[in-house]
Amino acid sequence: MMESLSHLAFVIIDYLKQRRSDVINAKIVLAVAASLIAVVVIKKIVDFCLWYRYYTKLMKRVPGPEDTHWLYGNLHLLTDKHSDQLKLGQELTAKFPRMYKFWIGPFNATVVLNHPETIKQILTHADPKSKGFGGAYRHVYPWLGEGLLLADGKRWSRARRLLTPAFHFNILKPYVNIYNKATDQLLRKFESYAERGVSFDLIKEMSLCTLDILLQCIFSMETNCQERESEYVQYVLKLGEIWSKRNRKLWLFPDIIFYNTKLGRQFKDHCDKVHKIAEDIIKNRQQEIDQLDGMSERPYLDFLDLLLQAKDEDGNKLTKSEIRNEVDTFLFEGHDTTASSISWLLYLLAQHPDYQQKVQEELDSIWANKATEWTQWEDLLHFEYLTMCLKESLRDSSTVPLIQRLVQREMTIDGKVFPQNTLFTIAINSVHHNPAVWKNPEEYRPERFSRENNSIDNFSYIPFSAGPRNCIGQNFALNEEKVIISRVLRHFSVKLDPNFTVEKKIGPVLKAEGGIRVFVTKRNV
Repeated sequence: MMESLSHLAFVIIDYLKQRRSDVINAKIVLAVAASLIAVVVIKKIVDFCLWYRYYTKLMKRVPGPEDTHWLYGNLHLLTDKHSDQLKLGQELTAKFPRMYKFWIGPFNATVVLNHPETIKQILTHADPKSKGFGGAYRHVYPWLGEGLLLADGKRWSRARRLLTPAFHFNILKPYVNIYNKATDQLLRKFESYAERGVSFDLIKEMSLCTLDILLQCIFSMETNCQERESEYVQYVLKLGEIWSKRNRKLWLFPDIIFYNTKLGRQFKDHCDKVHKIAEDIIKNRQQEIDQLDGMSERPYLDFLDLLLQAKDEDGNKLTKSEIRNEVDTFLFEGHDTTASSISWLLYLLAQHPDYQQKVQEELDSIWANKATEWTQWEDLLHFEYLTMCLKESLRDSSTVPLIQRLVQREMTIDGKVFPQNTLFTIAINSVHHNPAVWKNPEEYRPERFSRENNSIDNFSYIPFSAGPRNCIGQNFALNEEKVIISRVLRHFSVKLDPNFTVEKKIGPVLKAEGGIRVFVTKRNV
């Protein structure tokens, strides 16, 4: 009804523009139009006030931090000092071990869930990611588009069905050679650091190595990015950095403000450039396929090959924009996350040399019967202790600290009713450090994941999320991590630089402020 009145008002205004001669009638009609617009505006204000009253009444039933600013909500608690952000999460989890509210500005709040019993009710459904005002994913949408990470409903279901075959073990198996080849280059750099006796940033080196791997697995593209800087690499890294900054600054949430800042203009420029590079590669590959009348004779199918071949149940292929969105999404999700995971594991093993030695002893026993220095597909099943250390590292230093969902139905959690479109934040890092869930959660103890300890709840340990929207590429990532870690620790021991303090940096991906500086020493193997 109100939409019809609003439309009528604007039709009348258009009519006035065409009949300017009739001044008297124009004044009458203009007055009517103004009245109708006023009715629409007043109705919307009243509706908003009623909604806000209901919303605040609802949120009062949910516990949360008392220090709430009238404009910023609780965002002012997220200082630029990353150790303070981590401490805040730990304090709120200790005080509210199941859920709490966190205001994002004056009108929006998210309900933070940090216990397996509360998050299970969200993750068992394929609810969409949050792309509205205050949602963590809204600001990355111009970059990733409707890829698998951000797609909703039927679009997500179709994309998931089409992409699942790309992560079948028959497809993943040949990638092991790509992992090894890139790791060869990484080890040569490690050897140089060892010979010179200098420390280096572990995250930087791992980031270049995992990006090298991804570019080959996605595009069959050899950029030599581990040795020389690539513009594409720099664009991708900067986009992630800008996204993280924007998520913490309320005044940058409105697009009209953000895109008129230097940061916003840079974000748009880098999005355009990354999209152009991906589109050119896709176009050239399609031309290559057309000329060869089919796929080339490479020893493996890359991600782009599989996307170009994919068809849904109606025989429809992915559009060029859909392919680009999936490529950008896979690159974003599989690059920084894997580099971070490897770096934090090596950091923790450097902190606990006894665990590092156990991993190396396991590797030495496996390699005693091997004729090649490369890690092979069959070896991955035998990395029992390494896998325990990796799983515990993913718990201790959750690569993706949080995810969000916008529920599409009314839900009752812990006796509290939440309406449709409530924004929930699954605090993965908080779940993994919740003392109500884990005994001595701040202690790094790989034995938590031994074969004997098989009582861990599926929703207590969620480094790759859980349920229908879990990470589709988790096996790809774990295989890659095991290959790199096994070969690094087979040839080197890792020690922390005592002159450098490591500080965790909370963002879309868990990193370290200033990196993780380590020394490596060559082993006699």
